[in-house]
Amino acid sequence: MSIYILLADAFGYPYTGLLDKLKAGLLEAGPSPARNGVEAFVKKIGRLTLAEWEELATRTLDLSPAAAPYIGFQIWGESYPRGEFMSKLNRALLEANVETEGELPDHIVPALRYLGAVAEPLPELAEHFEGAVKRMAATLREKDRGNPYIDLFEAALRLAPQTAGREMAGLR
Repeated sequence: MSIYILLADAFGYPYTGLLDKLKAGLLEAGPSPARNGVEAFVKKIGRLTLAEWEELATRTLDLSPAAAPYIGFQIWGESYPRGEFMSKLNRALLEANVETEGELPDHIVPALRYLGAVAEPLPELAEHFEGAVKRMAATLREKDRGNPYIDLFEAALRLAPQTAGREMAGLR
């Protein structure tokens, strides 16, 4: 399993069996700059009941607009440039056969699935992914310091197109 897909699954809404799927995915994924963050998340989530995890996911990813997991929203807010970005990203997702799974195209889940599916991502996504995820992580850290989703945002940062390129080049 690709680390991008594993991370996208972890950001998805919890369901019975997801924790086991994430554990199995870690075994399959192999080495990655994001691995430690996903492992930390899985360990912390493993201490919760499914109901507690569902409540945490809802509180973190659905009810906190400042830390909303939407790349375009974090960069442009609710504006025309975000709409333009989502239109381009939606076309790119379709071309890569990546489903949005009911989310807007700039949500972190389809964005991660897309990054895992293509060798050359949409330039606007490559340019803004890291900055948007940094904002999400910083906001969550400020609002809820012990939240396990911080580990996922940090893992996503390690997979940002620009960051991943620097790490592969040994520049980070």
